[in-house]
Amino acid sequence: MADGAENANTNVKPEKVERNKSKEKKKSKDQKLSVLETHGYTVGRSVGSGSYATVKIAHSERHKCNVAIKIVSKLQEATDYLEKFLPREIEVVKGLKHDNLIRYYQAIETTHRVYIIMEYAENGSLLDIIKRDGRIDDNRARKWFMELVNAIEYCHTKGVVHRDIKCENLLMDTSYNIKLSDFGFARNNMIKKNGQMKTSSTFCGSYAYASPEILKGIPYQPNTSDIWSIGVVLYAMIFGTLPFDDTTYQKLLKQVQKPVSFPRDVIISDSCKQMIIKLLAPLKVRLNISEIKNQPWSQMTDKNPTDKNEPEQTVS
Repeated sequence: MADGAENANTNVKPEKVERNKSKEKKKSKDQKLSVLETHGYTVGRSVGSGSYATVKIAHSERHKCNVAIKIVSKLQEATDYLEKFLPREIEVVKGLKHDNLIRYYQAIETTHRVYIIMEYAENGSLLDIIKRDGRIDDNRARKWFMELVNAIEYCHTKGVVHRDIKCENLLMDTSYNIKLSDFGFARNNMIKKNGQMKTSSTFCGSYAYASPEILKGIPYQPNTSDIWSIGVVLYAMIFGTLPFDDTTYQKLLKQVQKPVSFPRDVIISDSCKQMIIKLLAPLKVRLNISEIKNQPWSQMTDKNPTDKNEPEQTVS
């Protein structure tokens, strides 16, 4: 019987209806936990939620460590996501293994949910660190940027494009190494027989990180759009803010078609500035991966090797 019909029945007290609903929710939760427990996962707290999923920490008996479990409800999510993007994500991550990618362990599918079990990055996201520190110093920015470049190079070599690179999707492991995550908009098998990358026409990702060609709504090379996005990430690390204002589409479209501007109150090296300019550049002059690695800023060595990942502590 539908909820509306139950509420219309004057013989059913309101508190009884609420209790019934509460029982249904508890039953659903118990079923969810029992499925995971059967596979050796002890579920803990939630660590995040997005447009299409909830993420929880769990301890894995098999792997002897904590893992992250992405829980997707088949009943609540959009059909397009469930039928197109979710199967594609699972297929993509199964074939990837790199030190700077979140590792995939297992996918479990039930009647009502899909569970994706992955490596847990305990130190949060790059966005968390930017919010904490305001700006990232040159040495850390270079280290994390080059780790991201290596991850993207690996993906592109495998014919995989990410299409949603942003600070929120760059997680930090125990040793503060970058782990690229969330392949929900990724595509694989993108390399044609002639070695060229196939084009995409679907808008994916966040406006603030999207390349001009994506914002124009024209077919685009997703590998070069990934490179634009890592340019936005580098800018965000160095300046503690995003390079473009995404409050309105028209304003954003105008900004991305002009040379990128820099805050006047932040002093950075010319080599770093040139790197950003060449990443956030028109398609025909935008750097590719090998050119990024050969840039002077990329090849600089750290002047101060002291670990600055931990928050500064005040001595009283």
